[in-house]
Amino acid sequence: MIHIAKDDPARADVHKLLSEHLEDMFATSPAESVHALDHSAMSAPPITLWTAREEGVLLGCGALKLLDFPDSPGKHGEIKSMRTAAGARGRGVATLVLGHILDVARTRNFERIYLETGTEDYFAPARRLYVRHGFSVCLPFADYALDPNSVFMELRL
Repeated sequence: MIHIAKDDPARADVHKLLSEHLEDMFATSPAESVHALDHSAMSAPPITLWTAREEGVLLGCGALKLLDFPDSPGKHGEIKSMRTAAGARGRGVATLVLGHILDVARTRNFERIYLETGTEDYFAPARRLYVRHGFSVCLPFADYALDPNSVFMELRL
């Protein structure tokens, strides 16, 4: 059975998975279009990281970053660092992690959840996942700017 729980980005296996995530982002996107966070940035107070594990084995992770918009503080979040371990792909791990993050956002009474992902074919499965869960394309949010290598998405909760 797969369990999802808060976790520490500095934990050895999580650190490794986040490092692999960053490596893939830089391998598939121009450096100026990479918005993934390293494990130390993932430890910042406005970010909560969850991991999916089965019998202690790390299968994937995802995070929720609180976005503090002046007109609605504490009501918006951004999904960060969604990643499934190579050996766990195709098992629905990303769906479980995303569902957990959205449940937490609803519990916190968030109004919207945003995300940024790539336009390259490498990101097509991620874009399909988000569309299946009701996300739609939107304009850049927070500190993002229009970028031909980025797709911005939102979900109204």
